[in-house]
Amino acid sequence: MAEIKCNECRQSAGPLDWRCQSCGGSLDLVGLPAFDPSSIHSDDFSLWRYRAMLPVERRFSLGEGLTPLVPVELDGADFQAKLEFLNPTGSFKDRGTSTVLNHLAAHGVKDVIDNSSGNAGASLAAFAGIAGMSAKVFVPAATAVESKKRLIRSFGGEIMESHDYLADVYAAAEETTYASHAWNPYFVLGQQTAAWETWEQLGLRAPDAVATPVGHGGLFLGFYRGFQALYDAGLIEKLPRMIAVQSAGVDPVVRGWEAALRIPPRMKPGPSIADGILVDAPVRGAQILRALYDSEGFALRMDNAAIESARQSMHTRGFMIEATSAVTAAALPQIRERIGAEAELVIAFTGSGLKNLGAAPAPL
Repeated sequence: MAEIKCNECRQSAGPLDWRCQSCGGSLDLVGLPAFDPSSIHSDDFSLWRYRAMLPVERRFSLGEGLTPLVPVELDGADFQAKLEFLNPTGSFKDRGTSTVLNHLAAHGVKDVIDNSSGNAGASLAAFAGIAGMSAKVFVPAATAVESKKRLIRSFGGEIMESHDYLADVYAAAEETTYASHAWNPYFVLGQQTAAWETWEQLGLRAPDAVATPVGHGGLFLGFYRGFQALYDAGLIEKLPRMIAVQSAGVDPVVRGWEAALRIPPRMKPGPSIADGILVDAPVRGAQILRALYDSEGFALRMDNAAIESARQSMHTRGFMIEATSAVTAAALPQIRERIGAEAELVIAFTGSGLKNLGAAPAPL
């Protein structure tokens, strides 16, 4: 049976804990089921095809997961794009939100909160709606995108604008269940399914490298842990090189990797158009860096001009991605320089640009 334990002091935690009650550390699931390809439900076209490997009972679903993997060429370089922006609410967050809220529903939770710049909040509101829960989303008053706030409200979520939204949501978490996309261990659990889908879509093999945008790093760690499960099961020969891409305005993981640190340094955020990864202190920063070191991966930063150029290039190719998603496409030349032209590369496009249509362009 899977158990929730603290990553720092190794104390066990309760099913509704969002961080360690003893030391305040982040939590993870240990003792997860081994990956068994014979247990895949091939007639289920959602992430729940892997339910035998997910210690969560499915009570509701929006059909999240099983996103396309398609070949893309950009300026003479090619890659496989994992289209996470085609999840039900327009972002990869749906994978983790689904497993988190199904877990919480099993324990009778009726009210949930989270903090979000937009995508996680929309995902929470949508899944809370089908779960019969109420959802309250704390958003940063200065930087939250108006169109994303409208989307949260459209799904039935309540917006709480705050100038210190982390402090406010932590205070609220004393009274209401905190369904945090950054802290809850069931969120990363759901993200592992992206790796398993990629393995199936590539003909039961792993790519040479995987690149994702990184804020709190939920999808990044999901890919890494998902491929680790495949490796442990003897289904792939080696792990893909994991590549973390951040905005030059907020790049603690890149700085940590460059300095070979164990924990990313805390930094003051600068201007960035990649609003989905404006995270100055990733909750699982130590785990992100460890994944980079263990997989012989690397971290890159991209400036606003490169991000915007890549976003426009992807739009003209039919991929309506947001700026946060475009950081990985912007990094393509640097990635190819490091891994070679022939290496098989998967890049995650994480959020839909449809949420930003009609919004004023962010300053470069």
